[in-house]
Order: sequence, then C-alpha cells, then structure tokens
Amino acid sequence: MNLTPLFLEHLKVRLAYAEKALAATGFDGLVISSGAPFTYFADDQQAPFHTVPHFRHYCPIEGPHHVLKLRPGERPQLIRYAPEDFWYEQLPLGAPFWATGFEITEAPTLDAVWEAIGKPAHSAYLGNETERAQAAGLELNPASLTTYLDWGRSYKTPYEIQALEAATALGAKGHIAGRKAFLAGASELEIHYAFVQAVGCLDHQLAFGSITALEPKGATLHYEHKRSYRNGKVLLLDCGARVRDYASDITRTTLAPECDARFAGLLKGLEELQQQACAALQPGVPFGDIHHQMQLKLGSLLSSAGIFKASPEEAIERGFTRPFMPHGLGHHLGIMVHDVAGRLSSPDGTTQPPPPEHPTLRTTRILEPGHVLTVEPGLYFIPMLLRPFREGEHASRFDWKLIDELIPLGGMRIEDNVLITASGNRNLTREYLPN
Repeated sequence: MNLTPLFLEHLKVRLAYAEKALAATGFDGLVISSGAPFTYFADDQQAPFHTVPHFRHYCPIEGPHHVLKLRPGERPQLIRYAPEDFWYEQLPLGAPFWATGFEITEAPTLDAVWEAIGKPAHSAYLGNETERAQAAGLELNPASLTTYLDWGRSYKTPYEIQALEAATALGAKGHIAGRKAFLAGASELEIHYAFVQAVGCLDHQLAFGSITALEPKGATLHYEHKRSYRNGKVLLLDCGARVRDYASDITRTTLAPECDARFAGLLKGLEELQQQACAALQPGVPFGDIHHQMQLKLGSLLSSAGIFKASPEEAIERGFTRPFMPHGLGHHLGIMVHDVAGRLSSPDGTTQPPPPEHPTLRTTRILEPGHVLTVEPGLYFIPMLLRPFREGEHASRFDWKLIDELIPLGGMRIEDNVLITASGNRNLTREYLPN
C-alpha cells in the first residue's frame, strides 16, 4: 500500500489544526521533540524508549532526540538526530513514505539539533527535553496548548484509521494463536509467547504489557505476571499490537470445555451485552449514557443468574454492580492505548467529570465521527471489592455460596475497537476476530 498520499493528507490536516491551536492560545510557533530516553535509577540500562505522543502525531520517525519545528505558513522542519555511533545501531534514513512532508536537517550531536532550532520567538515546547527547550527560550508544555492539541487528537484521519485497523488485524492474529495455545493446555507464559510470535515483535513493542490470566488471576485487572500453571479452565487474554505506533487493545475470554456451566452462562450473557454496547455507539450519543445502560443490563444479568436480588435500577443506586465491573466501559484509542481527552468537553480544557455513580468512567465525551474507542465490559469476582457487601447491611441480598464457588474462576472481559462514522460505527475488531 502506498502510504505517502494518505500521510501527506494527514499531515496537512494536523498542521492546519496546530495553526488553529497556536492562534487560540497565543503562540507563534511550536517545537516538539521525540523525547529523551532515561535510565533506571542507579543503573546504566535504559528503559524501552517511547516517542512523545504529540511528536508521533505529526511524524512517524523512530528514536530519541529528533525535533519538529512548526510555524504557521511554513513547511514543517524536522531536525533528525543522526549521531555516528558504534555502541548502538544507527540506521540511515533512506526514503520513508513520510519524508516528503518535511524539510529535513541532519544533526550529528544534540548541540547541533538545538542549534538548528535556534530561539524561535513566542513559541511553545512539548516534550521532556526541558533544559534545552528552556535555554532556547521556549514556554514549556503549556497546559492551554496541550489540551487544545489533545482535543484534536480525538479525531482520527484516514491515515490514522488505516494504522489502527492494521494494528487490530495484527492483534487479532495474536489472539487466535493465544486461544489455540490455551485450548491445548499451555501455561500463561506459553500463551504469551504464542501471541508475541504471531504478532512478530519483541515484548516491548506490543501495545502494552500483555494480560494473560488463567482462572483467579483474571480478577486482577492489570495482571502482567506469567505463571507456569497449565491446563486452565478460563483464559482472559488482553493484548494489543502496534502499527506505526498506533495501538490496538483487544480482550477475549475463552473457556475450556469443562468450565463451570454457570460461569459459561454469565460469559454468554456478557458477550451479548458487549455487542449491544458496541451497536449503541453512534455520533451524538454521550458515551456515559452507554456505560450507564451497560450497568443496568449487567445488573439484570447478575440478578437473573442469582448473584444478588435487586432491580437493575436499585443495583446501580446501591452500588451492587460496581464490585463486579469496577472500571469504565471503555476509552479512546490511538497512539496512546488510553488515549487523551476522554473527559474534555471542549478544546479550551473544560472537563466533564464522570457522575458519582460511575466514578471510574474514562470517557465522558459525546461521540463524534473519527473517534475510536474500546468497548470492554467485564464481570469479575474480586474478594476485596465484595467484602464490604459481604459484611454490610445488604449481605442477605447476595448468594455468597454461589459467589464463593465462582471466585476461583476469576473473571471475564470482552473488548473491541470501534470507529465512530458519520452514519453509525465500524467495529474494527470483529472484522478480524469475529468471536
């Protein structure tokens, strides 16, 4: 696929928005660095390098210390840090698909990078190389400009959507391999290896640390260890891939044939609710409303299964559903897995906090075309969250014998990546991973 025209149109759109953001916040120019690597405390080993997301939004070059200089009406300037080095591999730039969008200057040292930047007047800086930026007279990471740009990152261009779709397709390959390994009796570590091998990358190149959880570990929402325990009954696999640094975030829960039929019934019900929530994503709809409806339906599912006795409305009012799904329904997705601006209500930085009954909701935005979000309801049996209800005034409303029998199975989650379109939505995940 020839990405050049797609990227150049993306860059045109992004530069136009940056010009608008600069005008709105009183700056004449913007400097963004790809970032400086850092070492672990009292060590000489570097942490895996992640490019500053705002830099990546304009330019997909990899590596630290590159700098972009953006000024309205001028061609964007890329100062490429290109040291001569024998400790670490330094690849030539070549002719990447994006290169024609920039005026490129090669700089062999950090001093040369910042000499090429100069001291642009009335300009802002985004990144973590703040000492050099301050010496250049730049205003460091101004909140007004950052939030304005964050707001714009919520609207994905066709170039970004293509990258997100490709990352989703790649992540789906990993999930298919991981599920196959689980059903063959593999351990958490072996399932993780199967996923990574299918994606074809190193661990640190995944979208995030994989969550590969058998049985009770599925009730730890960000479980990242990898046990040697084999022949599990429940696999919760939450993993994603990256393409041009855009991420996918997919979760599937798979059961072994001998798994408890009651747990299997809950999973079937959750799968139906997840697909209903995906279908409800439409332009003009507040994401918080979909989350609220999901909680009502979850209350009905739990009540029907005998977990507790309450109407859906009472279950939310009294907080009965919250220990079973303590997180929000989803989040924006992009260069960052938990992408920015989920609680903004305008580019000026005004926020819309979640309602008291749903405090962990990451996204309170009204959905618009170009938004890409995850939809990831879960149902977990987490002893520490259930304890206040077990010991509280409503303890008799819960079937604790049933709950205790399901606690060893951990939990379940299902997650798709969904694009909001002008006429509805497009479920990117189900095109490559139907179930």
